[in-house]
Amino acid sequence: MKQRLQKILSHAGVASRRAAEQMILEGRVQVDGEVVKLLGSLADPDTQDIRVDDARVRARPVRRYLLLNKPSGYVTTRSDPSKRRTVMELLPMAYQNLFPVGRLDMASTGLLVLTDDGALAERLTHPKFGIEKTYLVTVLGRPSRAVLDRAARGITVDGEKLAIEGARVLTARQSRDAAKPRTRIRVTLRQGRNREIRRLFRVLGHPVVELHRERIGALSVSGLPLGAFRRLSPREVAALHSREAGAREARAREGRAPRERRTRVK
Repeated sequence: MKQRLQKILSHAGVASRRAAEQMILEGRVQVDGEVVKLLGSLADPDTQDIRVDDARVRARPVRRYLLLNKPSGYVTTRSDPSKRRTVMELLPMAYQNLFPVGRLDMASTGLLVLTDDGALAERLTHPKFGIEKTYLVTVLGRPSRAVLDRAARGITVDGEKLAIEGARVLTARQSRDAAKPRTRIRVTLRQGRNREIRRLFRVLGHPVVELHRERIGALSVSGLPLGAFRRLSPREVAALHSREAGAREARAREGRAPRERRTRVK
């Protein structure tokens, strides 16, 4: 499909549209061996040879990004040797070439990003980027402040250091069995090791009974029904690529959200 040359150059990352227009006016752009100096000229990046200063311009592939609110009972993988249901079964055929970023175990629910952008996948999963992830976690019992502090300091489980970034108690409620109260906690992570929250709280004596990922950076699953998905907006994708931009947006959203009810931990 033919597009304006300055748009093609901008999308390919050669220059901004304004700078690309200047390149065209200076006679630095060629299409199929012919110099093009007329602004508004059209070209097809898929079928024509477009060059700037004699260097071939190659269009960037169009990446796709989905946000899925994963329900329980699905494994986070493209295929499963055990024939269990996978998250790919929740998507139409048009999105079957995407891959899930990171993991949510079969029993967990919540925010899952699917994409064909390997660079973004690395950014969301590699510890060096420190992307904050937030979970709503329900555990058995009533963890004390000392227990939560120990979880933040970290403990070694099976030779691996496990730790959370922080925890905030939201509610404490009785279950049907009065002897087994449950506590709901908002937990934040940055490194995200395999089943880290479940393993950590089990060792600390408070097994996880429910785990729901509600946020990755500034990206929230709020308002999206379980099992549903939507495309990410360009602004959301940009926020995921920029840790600082994502952090600012997350703080802004938290400031607009209703205040949570806190339960004192004794």
